[in-house]
Amino acid sequence: MALTHPFADLVGFSVSERTAEHCITELALEEKHLNPNGVVHGGVLYTLADTGMGGALMAALPEGHYCATIEIKIAYFRPAQTGTVRCTTRLVHLGRRTASLESTLELEGKTLARAYGTFMILQQPSA
Repeated sequence: MALTHPFADLVGFSVSERTAEHCITELALEEKHLNPNGVVHGGVLYTLADTGMGGALMAALPEGHYCATIEIKIAYFRPAQTGTVRCTTRLVHLGRRTASLESTLELEGKTLARAYGTFMILQQPSA
């Protein structure tokens, strides 16, 4: 069964690769992604990182488990206006209750931002 992701459809990004070790999300920038200053809105980059982190972690979890964001810290280094942003996320640490992940957001080989996140690992209740 194909995974549906309504929020990804809304923003316009895609998950191009996902394994238990990493996840890659990509977004072709459009005018709707820009802030009033004409550069990509920081929330757009945060969205790519958060989704990449969740994707990488979900691929590493056993069946019946899911995750939720506890916190994400993101540092922005340079603005972007056009092109395709690529967010590469890697799983840094996987514990029993929490996991740590790191995302690097790039455009044409230049780093736009880097994010570090902590996620809670939860078990779905039995039916």
